[in-house]
Amino acid sequence: MDKDKQREMIRETGVVAIIRAKTSGDLVEAAEAIKAGGLGVIEVTMTTPGALNVISEATQRFGTEVLFGAGTVLDPETARAAILAGAQFIVSPTLNPKTVELCRRYSKVVVPGCFTPTEILTAWEMGADFVKVFPADVGGPSYIKAILAPLPQVELIPTGGVTVETTGLFLKAGAAAVAAGSSLVSQKILDERDFALLKERAKRFREEVVKAQQE
Repeated sequence: MDKDKQREMIRETGVVAIIRAKTSGDLVEAAEAIKAGGLGVIEVTMTTPGALNVISEATQRFGTEVLFGAGTVLDPETARAAILAGAQFIVSPTLNPKTVELCRRYSKVVVPGCFTPTEILTAWEMGADFVKVFPADVGGPSYIKAILAPLPQVELIPTGGVTVETTGLFLKAGAAAVAAGSSLVSQKILDERDFALLKERAKRFREEVVKAQQE
């Protein structure tokens, strides 16, 4: 899948599901539940033990059905390791120019984390495919709308505190997509292996996306 199709998949799916866990054992099964719920874009954070192995196993298992990326990537060395493991997109909590440069070198979707208008525009001018607005719950949907008023060309992905209730609001404010972590994939769900509940949560997020996209 080329980069343009990957970007379109992120926009169309509307939600990047963030998996952050204490162990890597159940993450592939969690990915299966998320996919079954209608969300085909999944970010595995590098704070998860064995994250690279999970990404490698998952990309082999799901192929192009699911777009897997690596999150909490702090430097270009980690980005390159994730890309070699099969990650199709790289997400950072902050703006690291060398990480953006490396991802562009390998033609991988890169989503640096920013908050202020200056950071957001700087990331976009560096060649970011999307800009992660983090933490999104500080300003909420109104902040996304305010940023896009002077910067309508920038594609934003609010992250941090996004819930099923606010997903539609962020999208209606102009966000290209949202990213959801604990409100979708909680540690409790992973500990209890309640993948049926995870599938249901993913389905609810997807329903909110569809509603927002139709309005």
